Amino acid sequence: MTTGDDPSSEKVAGAYGPGKFGLSFELFPPKTEKGQTALFKHVAALMEFQPNLITCTYGAGGSTRDKTLSIVSEVHKQFSLPVASHLTCVGSTTDELRSYLQEASDRGVSNIVALRGDPPQGETEFKPVAGGLSYANELVELIAAEFPQLGIAVAGYPETHQEAVSPQADLENLKRKVDAGGDVVITQLFYENADFFRFRDACEKLGIEVPIVPGLLPVINFSQIQRITSLCGAKLPEDFTEQLAACGEDADAQVEVGIEFASRQVQELIDAGVPGIHFYVLNKSEATARVLRAVGRPG
Repeated sequence: MTTGDDPSSEKVAGAYGPGKFGLSFELFPPKTEKGQTALFKHVAALMEFQPNLITCTYGAGGSTRDKTLSIVSEVHKQFSLPVASHLTCVGSTTDELRSYLQEASDRGVSNIVALRGDPPQGETEFKPVAGGLSYANELVELIAAEFPQLGIAVAGYPETHQEAVSPQADLENLKRKVDAGGDVVITQLFYENADFFRFRDACEKLGIEVPIVPGLLPVINFSQIQRITSLCGAKLPEDFTEQLAACGEDADAQVEVGIEFASRQVQELIDAGVPGIHFYVLNKSEATARVLRAVGRPG
């Protein structure tokens, strides 16, 4: 599952292959040079846990295109680690997507997280540009057909995508992405493991056989996670919400509650045999590091 013989160019399916526990971290492009310097210090700290993959998001309409490529190519270079760039259909023609994919491949990127993408800010409905693509499965098809050297991860939604007409329709859309060439499913963040287990079972019933990797975001700030979950449609368990609310304005107490919850969540997922964990680290290392130590990772 590698590109050539270079393990730092491993395709995403290999990160979560049989008998392996894959670990990946998702970054986003910082807005300032100071932020980028800090980011690489956090990435260096996360290397202690021997991740299999680092991914980086891609702004609406490709607004962070150059920064995304700069970050993933530098991570690849500094840490000899497989990397993935997110890529969306938003605001790009098919030729522009091809150009990005070629440049990414030329710069050492061995994987793409293929997404339709959210509508640009201020718009409520996704609209493809003239000469562009309308659905993530079309992007997957393009990558698989013209850039077979690239591994492909696609997104899954344990609590159903907000735009889906039904959970079944959402699952059928996921199957289209996998059938088009998706190697791995990485989920949206969630806080009820039961939702993930139901989702995994439904995927298997539908014939989705690729690894399904839970995506998690440890909570370190109550108001921040309320904002994030409201945007993505995830829900917080009532008892967890009550614990966080009881902390009041005590930021340190919120962190402790969040780390304890995330550690229990991760351990239960590991015990249930997940192929790995994808952490949304928000360009920080401390919370994820504490959770991984609590569950005995690495080793």
